[in-house]
Amino acid sequence: MLNLNWYSALNHPPLTPPSWVFSPAWAGLYTMIFISFVLFALKRTEHSKISGFVLFFVQLLLNFIWPSIFFYFKNISMAFWVLISLDFAVLLTLIEFYKISKKSAYFLIPYFIWILFATYLNFGFLVLN
Repeated sequence: MLNLNWYSALNHPPLTPPSWVFSPAWAGLYTMIFISFVLFALKRTEHSKISGFVLFFVQLLLNFIWPSIFFYFKNISMAFWVLISLDFAVLLTLIEFYKISKKSAYFLIPYFIWILFATYLNFGFLVLN
């Protein structure tokens, strides 16, 4: 189990949600990400979906490595740059998904907003600590 004493001891930026918010928020977001992917994958089209698939898996990888960098390695600076990369990867994924299935792109919008907020928080932790 991850020891969050380090995180608790940090100076938190304004608007930092209470810890209990993150689990239900991510459960909902991962559900929407999955629905988005399924809608994109199943949409019949004559256009290539390769770039959408590649971008989706790139953003998913960045999404999965961020917590390790931030919480396990306690590297706030590197975590911030991973989030910046994630912001761009999700934006590009959203654009590619929109070209094939507008509905699949709409399901990614809350995720995009959340990671932009996460980027703000990570930057706040970087500045304050």
